[in-house]
Amino acid sequence: MTPWEAIAIFVAGVGAGGVNVVVGSGSLITFPTMVAAGMPPIIANVSNNIGLVPGSLTGALGYRAELTGQRERLIRLGAGSIVGSLIGAVLLLLLPPGTFTVVVPVLIGLACVLVVVQPSLNRWLSARGEERRPHGGPWLWIGVFAAGIYGGYFGAAQGVLLIGLLGSFLDDDLQRVNAAKNVLSLLVNATAAVLFVLVAQVDWRAVALVAVGASIGGFLGARVGRRLPAPVLRGVVVCIGGVAMVKLLYG
Repeated sequence: MTPWEAIAIFVAGVGAGGVNVVVGSGSLITFPTMVAAGMPPIIANVSNNIGLVPGSLTGALGYRAELTGQRERLIRLGAGSIVGSLIGAVLLLLLPPGTFTVVVPVLIGLACVLVVVQPSLNRWLSARGEERRPHGGPWLWIGVFAAGIYGGYFGAAQGVLLIGLLGSFLDDDLQRVNAAKNVLSLLVNATAAVLFVLVAQVDWRAVALVAVGASIGGFLGARVGRRLPAPVLRGVVVCIGGVAMVKLLYG
């Protein structure tokens, strides 16, 4: 790894840490950068996942105020995230690369649609007298579990998926939804990272560069993201989700 490649990976880590906290899809910054630096895709994916964990942690801590009162919800949903992440990480190590390349853009597109229609869906449910459960019910748990599988396998845009799911099934404002998303993303990344450290080949130089950069980016992203009005945050989600779809479809 040349000094310029190291700098590029560090800068990509800063950007990814900030983007992950506000929405998600930070891996679409770091993963291509690491591959461009000559890293094999699977090693880049594994190293990227481990490196982004500190940024996820600083981002979740930055949303402490918005996490108030969500403990029981996150314990329930977090179990789904952890189990799903383990399954996804095992699939990454066992299946050929590119297995999910057809499914992933469809999932991201669906998540973007959910984010856009969430206010209308909330009004429709209220008009019908539907009282949503504080924890989203079984369908949300299944969705979070599926997002955990995806996150353990690759993870780019898992934040978009989670915001779409949480925002549609929970009767809560978007900033609190984003705070919950950050915790669930942290659980997914950390769970997969533990498995990767134990059994996968890792480029620890790249991990260190991404980890330091993502920690800085996560701290800065939390400060910015908490100040964004709901319509602006929703627009950012959709824009980044659209970029993720294009990136995955056309490389």
